[in-house]
Amino acid sequence: MKPVSELNVKIFADGADLKGISNLSRNPLIKGFTTNPTLMRKAGIQDYRAFALEVLGIVGERPVSFEVFSDEFAEMERQAREIASWGRNIYVKIPVTNTRREFAGDLIRRLAAAGVQLNITALLTNEQVTDVVRCLSPETRSYVSVFAGRIADTGRDPVPVMAEAVRLLKVNSKAELIWASPRELLNIFHADAISCHIITVTHDVLSKLSLVGKDLAEYSLDTVKMFHQDALSAGFHIAMR
Repeated sequence: MKPVSELNVKIFADGADLKGISNLSRNPLIKGFTTNPTLMRKAGIQDYRAFALEVLGIVGERPVSFEVFSDEFAEMERQAREIASWGRNIYVKIPVTNTRREFAGDLIRRLAAAGVQLNITALLTNEQVTDVVRCLSPETRSYVSVFAGRIADTGRDPVPVMAEAVRLLKVNSKAELIWASPRELLNIFHADAISCHIITVTHDVLSKLSLVGKDLAEYSLDTVKMFHQDALSAGFHIAMR
């Protein structure tokens, strides 16, 4: 097994906990950062702009993605241009459709042509990937986020879907594929094996990086010790009859 430091896939930390972002910003394995409105709500964020500016101050020059939150394309565009103005390393997350299933293609074209770096998010099919790639500018850097974890949640193997998405993005050298919503650390190795450019990983999954390559017999013993200690801490007792 390769050490994580030797993998080609770039690891981006996905979250909205400022303390976690700060800690991860000191890890050289973390090459970028992403967040979304759901993570921000869970973290209790109320001032979007203040939060974003604080994150930018923490992560330095590494790429960071912030998402629009309107359901109307005109307002999405206004928000996207404003968010993009906060820093040169920002990628603006645009959902592939709005809640009415209307494709965001025209908006993507306008923003990409204007030089706004985009992260098109919430894709789950390669038909969507094909449609999005047609809208992106070959002159503007962009990300295409396919939610492989959600594909896996439906009982489908995401690996062939993601491998095909890598192929589809080859027509645009400025576009990079993101393996989004991974469910386990192993997905980092899956993404690397198919030459996916980036994987976004939540803070809780990133906390397991130290386990990569761990001796399984030792891990077995650690597990036994954990069960034993937890039983002692709980004060379990079975009375003899």
